[in-house]
Amino acid sequence: MSRSLESLFTPFAIKQLVLPNRIVMAPMTRAFSPGGVAGPDVAAYYRRRAEHGVGLIITEGTVVPHPASSMNPAVPNFFGDAALAGWTRVRVAVHDAGGKIVPQLWHVGTFHKAGSQPNPEALPFGPSGLARPGERIADPPSESEIADVVDAYARAAASAARLGFDGLEIHGAHGYLIDQFFWKGTNQRTDKYGGSLPARGRFAVEVVRACRRAVGADFPIILRYSQWKLQDFNAQLAETPSELATLLAPLADAGVDVFHCSTRRFWQPAFDGSDLTLAGWTKTLTGKPVIAVGSIGLDNDFVAGLIERKIGQNSGLERLVRMVDDGEADLVAIGRALLVDPAWAEKIRDGRTDELQPFTPEATKTLS
Repeated sequence: MSRSLESLFTPFAIKQLVLPNRIVMAPMTRAFSPGGVAGPDVAAYYRRRAEHGVGLIITEGTVVPHPASSMNPAVPNFFGDAALAGWTRVRVAVHDAGGKIVPQLWHVGTFHKAGSQPNPEALPFGPSGLARPGERIADPPSESEIADVVDAYARAAASAARLGFDGLEIHGAHGYLIDQFFWKGTNQRTDKYGGSLPARGRFAVEVVRACRRAVGADFPIILRYSQWKLQDFNAQLAETPSELATLLAPLADAGVDVFHCSTRRFWQPAFDGSDLTLAGWTKTLTGKPVIAVGSIGLDNDFVAGLIERKIGQNSGLERLVRMVDDGEADLVAIGRALLVDPAWAEKIRDGRTDELQPFTPEATKTLS
């Protein structure tokens, strides 16, 4: 292994969870679970990454037990006997390979449209019923309906602990439900869940607290968040570091152990006047460990890759290692590079970069 990469392959502890290295498999929705049940092929898919040295696997988004949580019947559920049996099979396969794994708990919010499978009768659910700024597709939910969704997250969290997972991640990014509460563009509420940035963060705080109560003090909880949205790549939850602190501090206090800072390009500064990335600012402001993510191992950002069909093999690793060495990031999440090449971490560790497989769009169509 090159000395320059050594810091990526040092252990890291999150409470009682000890990871062998800093490499994380990023959550990537694949929709390969018919009927919401992850089958043996899904278990084998995750096992391959564990066998080849990934330190922590974060699963694709798994939807919580709420009628409007999903927008695709092949996205896996994290509720129901069959689905939980499928996820137990996944967990066992990864553990048998020596890996660590956490499920990502997800609610898509108003990305679920009326008539969408798997629950076409369910109405869209979002803080103000907005699919995007100015596009209302449903009535705002009542506070009791919001409480029901908080409970759905808690029940899914309890299942994660009961099934023997190593922790859990809450998906609070990319314009889905929790992020729809964060973002003033989709949260126009005037009650305790809307208005100021702390009020828009209240729903997420309640979700984190409920999950913490469900799993106990020692079970790691990760929260993924982002500035950008699928509805608006240029959106900003926080315009300044002080605004970001206002959003993140209550979440840290509520029980988040690790913040997963989703960006399109991991190396870009988060705010004018500083070279610190979003991961760096998050760690500075909260004191919590952070995961950096965004085009790691690629020669362009993921949106351009989807459009232009261009991909690289090993770009940005020097900057990434420097972030870990400097304490700006603790863990690094790999997405498409690891999707196409299950042995990515192992090849990087062993200096076999000439063997890395370039990404192609076809990699998203198979559980390789």
